[in-house]
Amino acid sequence: MAKSDVQVMLTKTVQKLGKVGELVAVAPGYARNYLLPQGLAVRATPGVVKEVARRQEAERQRLVAIRQEAEKRKQALATIGGYTIAKTVGANNAIFGSVTEREVAQEITTKTLMEIDHRDIELPEISTLGTYEVRIKLHAEVTATISVQVVAE
Repeated sequence: MAKSDVQVMLTKTVQKLGKVGELVAVAPGYARNYLLPQGLAVRATPGVVKEVARRQEAERQRLVAIRQEAEKRKQALATIGGYTIAKTVGANNAIFGSVTEREVAQEITTKTLMEIDHRDIELPEISTLGTYEVRIKLHAEVTATISVQVVAE
């Protein structure tokens, strides 16, 4: 923040400046001639600064709660143990078709009643019977690893 900059809180997202609710330092002329008259920002009074800090803390707590929920889901998936998917088998234990993310998600939902988005599941190449490690992204920082056993139908 330069010596003559003023601090304002954005009431709307301004490209290349910030998002709604952020405190930003701008040149006095920019604030006086553009941001304030257009209703894009308000002056940062002590009350406004306190409100911004309160909102940021509430958002931080919300994100912590989401991460904790993902950790609980990871524990629930781990306690179940293995998941089994039955496939039609040909010669040399080769399966017809392949095991899909949707099949794994359906098996998890059947066993745990927990909804898992199939797009969050990372499958290895599954072409024969056996046990495979499958990764499920539950949160940006939380990934669960489960065991999926492919058996003959």
